[in-house]
This record gives sequence, structure tokens and C-alpha cells, in this order.
Amino acid sequence: MRAALDKKEISAVELTKDYLDKIEKKDKALNSYITVCSESALSDAKSAQKAIDTGSASALTGIPLSIKDNICTDGIRTTCASKMLEDFVPFYDATVISKLKSEGAVILGKTNMDEFAMGGSSQTSYFGGVKNPYDTDCVTGGSSGGAAASVSADLCAAALGSDTGGSVRQPSAFCGVTGLKPTYGAVSRWGLIAFASSLDQIGVIGKCAEDTGYVLNCISGSDKNDATSSNTALGDCLSLIGTDVSGMKIGVPKEFLDGVSDEVKSAVLAAVDYYKSLGCEIVECSLPSLKYAVSAYYLISSAEAASNLSRFDGIKYGLRSDGDDYMQLISNSRREGFGDEVKRRIMLGNYALCSGYYDAYYNKARKIRSQIRKEYRNIFDKCDVVLTPTAPTAAYKIGFQESDPVKMYLADICTVTVNIAGLPAISTTCGYSKDGMPIGMSLTGKAFDEKTIIALCDRFESDFDYKEAVI
Repeated sequence: MRAALDKKEISAVELTKDYLDKIEKKDKALNSYITVCSESALSDAKSAQKAIDTGSASALTGIPLSIKDNICTDGIRTTCASKMLEDFVPFYDATVISKLKSEGAVILGKTNMDEFAMGGSSQTSYFGGVKNPYDTDCVTGGSSGGAAASVSADLCAAALGSDTGGSVRQPSAFCGVTGLKPTYGAVSRWGLIAFASSLDQIGVIGKCAEDTGYVLNCISGSDKNDATSSNTALGDCLSLIGTDVSGMKIGVPKEFLDGVSDEVKSAVLAAVDYYKSLGCEIVECSLPSLKYAVSAYYLISSAEAASNLSRFDGIKYGLRSDGDDYMQLISNSRREGFGDEVKRRIMLGNYALCSGYYDAYYNKARKIRSQIRKEYRNIFDKCDVVLTPTAPTAAYKIGFQESDPVKMYLADICTVTVNIAGLPAISTTCGYSKDGMPIGMSLTGKAFDEKTIIALCDRFESDFDYKEAVI
């Protein structure tokens, strides 16, 4: 698209109109967008075309993108897919949005998601669930399901999502696209409505690894507004694409292949064989604490969610209900404004933080986090990257397990350790189930070494036979 725009084979306005037309025709079946910004998108496209005409275009000038609906956008409704924020319109842009606008990117709209990013199927949205472009009877994964579906169905060129425990990578795997979760602190979280502040990270979903690198080059960097933002620069995330990967050491932790479906295991091991054929050295390694990872993740994330979501009280902003007194007003507002999954995690988080249970649960979870970080350091002493499944299964039918929290939470087993350790990871398609649903594999890298996992992922994608979504 960059080449076509610069060569004047298509204008930014024509490209934007084409995407808006596709959204109009296709998205009724998918429900991937909550808000479509037709007028502002066309205005952005006209401005982008002026930059192209004057020779001042950047990498993303005129490129139409979608934004997950928990990232603040000035003057554009930002709902977190919740009744609580159904009519909330921010008066400022998140740092990542400001960076996209400075490059002349076109924002098509805000995508659907699990409410407040809490869920693994994108079915907890107040605005209705998202459907998979490969099979509309199946889930997209979550919580960035709308973002992944919008890329998969060609309703945007790329998308921004957020990843707290796999929320960019898992839906990317389910929808047959590429999802990149950067190192914690590599991308500013200012303007991202918080779920779990020590785990949240804004990520990128694209058609391929190279596309995610283009977007990451734009949005990464330190930010004085974000105290957790790192001063460590990523450099050019595309700089290693096309380089020789032979001799690279790829770790395959044995624990990640236990408990996944036979189809997933077969596809992931085929990817391992592919890298072996390129001259990569496959190193068997171990992450013993994986069996505790989901428990630790849900204790830490729920505790932080209980704290972060306490600001939604019906007083300052968001839904305000009736009540005879102050406490009743808050109680009614939160009961009516939050969905069941959000309430469940607030209750779990507050329980874990109670004085009588703090040491028994939350403190133990923090110790597991330290242990997982140590185990990854040990692995990276002898490996360059780690290869694992992205999810235990391919996308499942809507309604199959959403009512069972235990099944839903255990489905995050392959992704949560990366957030706990603050590492970068990228997911791409490595096979298909017997039903034609995509299967994902993930490459996890050392902190701030996004360029290596992007290059290694790009090498795999260059030889893989992809199947397009049916819708």
C-alpha cells in the first residue's frame, strides 16, 4: 500500500473509501467495529494525500488502521465495550494515537472487544460478541477479537490492540493473522484504559510480521506521561528481515506441548522442523513454573483490575444510576454498568487483597512471577528465541466454553507467562485444523529484541501457504 500510494496508483482517499465500503458490506456479519469514523477518516485521508503529494509522507501516511476501543481517541467514543462507558468521549489522544496521527495514518474506527479487556473470546462485549471471519459460528479469541477480525476480514490494513495475558496474540492465532506484543515499557500505555497496569501492553495486529514492524516503529519509544515507559530504544524493528537465520538457537519448552490438542501440537512441531531445515539449532528447555502461571496471572491481574476499576463509581464519569445515598449510588452504578466477567474479576481481586488472604494468595503470585522471570532468563542464556503454541486449540464454537470460567482461564496457559515476564512475543499462523480454522505459534524474544522475533517470523511466513478468511 505504501508503494501504491507513493506511486500514485491509488489515492489515500480512494483507499480509505474502499475500506469503509468493505466495513459497510461485511461487518454486519462480524460485529468487529463498535464505532466507524467515516467522516474523520476521509478528512484524515485528504490530509494524508497532501503530504504524499508534497513528498513528505512517512511509512504510515494514508494507511487505514483500526483501534481497539480501550485506547483513548480525542472526540471519538471510547467504550471499553462496556455499558459503564457507553457514551464516554475522551478529550485527548493516547500517546500511540498521537504518534499515528503525526505520521498521517487514517483511523477507520474503534473495534469491539471483551468488556474492559476481560475475556478470551470477545463475547463479553456489551455491544454483542465478535464472530470469526473463517467461520462466523466460531469465536475470534480475546480480548482484541474485533481488532483481529478487522484485519483478517480485510476491514483495515492493520490494528492496534492491547495484550494483558495474550489478548493480541490469541485472537490473532484464532483469526489467521499476525499479532505482536512488545516488551513491557517499549510502547507507552498513556491513554490505554487500564486493566492490569503491570501486565498491560499495547500491541499490533497485521497481515504479516513485516507490517507489525512498520507500525511498531511508529508507536514505540519513551513517554514522559507514562512512568513505566522505558528509555531503551527498539531501533528499527525491520532491520533484521531478510538476514540469515541459520545458527539461531530456538528453545522449545516441553511443558507447552502438554495439554494442547493433537492438531496444535502437530502444526507447531512442523514449524520446529521447518526452522531446523533452515539450519536453526533446536534446544529442548523447560519452564517448570508454567503449571502455576494461570493461577498467578489471574490473581495479579484481578487484584490490579479491582484497584484500577474502582475509579468507575458513577460520580466522575461513566454510567450513573439512582440511589438514596452515596453508597447506594455507587453500588447501583457498578452493578448496572459492569458485566458478569468484570464483576467476577473485581470480586476475585478484592478477595486476594484482603488482609487475611494477601499473603496466602497475592504475595505467592508475586513470588511465582519472580520465578517465571528467572526461568526465562535461564532459557535465554542458551537460546535466542522460544517457540511455543499460541493457544491449546484452534477457535471453538461460540457458546462452547464461555460459561465455564475455569476452561476460559486455562485457555490462556500458552500466553500469560510472556506478560508476567514482560517479554516481547509474536504469533503467526503455522497450520490449520481439520475444520479449516487457523492454528497459531508464538516466538518469544529477549526484552527489547523485537527485531529478532519479527525477522524469524517473517522468514517462516515467506514459505507458509496461507488460506484466506471466507467472509
